[in-house]
Order: sequence, then C-alpha cells, then structure tokens
Amino acid sequence: MSKSAAEPKARVFKYVRPEMRTKKTFVKLARTDRMMAYVQVLSSGGENNLHSHGHLDGFWMVLKGRARFYGEGDKLLGDLGPHEGILLPRNFRYWFESASPEPLELLQIEAADIPMPEDRQILEDRKDHSAQKVRIGSPDIAFVDGRIDPA
Repeated sequence: MSKSAAEPKARVFKYVRPEMRTKKTFVKLARTDRMMAYVQVLSSGGENNLHSHGHLDGFWMVLKGRARFYGEGDKLLGDLGPHEGILLPRNFRYWFESASPEPLELLQIEAADIPMPEDRQILEDRKDHSAQKVRIGSPDIAFVDGRIDPA
C-alpha cells in the first residue's frame, strides 16, 4: 500500500440517548464514504415530507417508541414498534413520523452505491417530492457524536 493511501481503521462507538433539547437529534455512530449509521431521537414529528435518495439504500429499526412509515399517497408501509424495521431501497419515496408519546429512538443505516466522502453529498442526494416542514440546520434539529475514538 502506498504511503498516500489511507489505512483502514476500525471505529468504536456507543449509543447513549441524549438529553432532548430539540424535536430531533441525530447521534452519529459511524461513517465511511459508502455507509453511515445514526440513531435519530425524536420527541415529536419525523421526516414528514415525501422524499427519496438517489444513491442510498436505507435500513431503519425502532429501538424505542413507535414509528409509522408512509409511501406515496400517504400509504402506510409499516406501523413499527421496538425491534421492528423497514428497508427502503434507492429512489423509493417515503416519509415517517413518531407514533408514540415517548421519544422515538430509530436506528438509521444508509449504504451508498457511489462514494460520498463528505456529509454534504448525503444532503445533496436527497430529492424532495413535497415541501420540507423542518430543514437540517433549523433550531429544531441537533447533531451529537456517539463515537468514542476521535475523528
């Protein structure tokens, strides 16, 4: 391996539910240029606009609470409780919402079919099919790091 090529590195992480100061918190667990893993914690709401991702296959699993996932025409795809999930392939149109009074904890794993070395590329891959109600960067959304090792 050449000196300029990066050595593969294992990453250690731990999920601890954050104190809820916003409606939605993303806990970053792990990330490569082809995969990312987060836990989304929602006190209310969800990703409540119809959207799709051109290069990301999404795996979602409820850890705590309940989530409802919908497709086009608000067709219910799944009313999911703890340890239940859904796989959403690239270009599939969906939205979801929290469906319980307790905070929803939702494991999100996304795999890309192209390299996406920067977080902004993931945001650019999103295609909205209806108006967003809450945008990334709003005061209702926070990001925290669940990784134990630096970088």
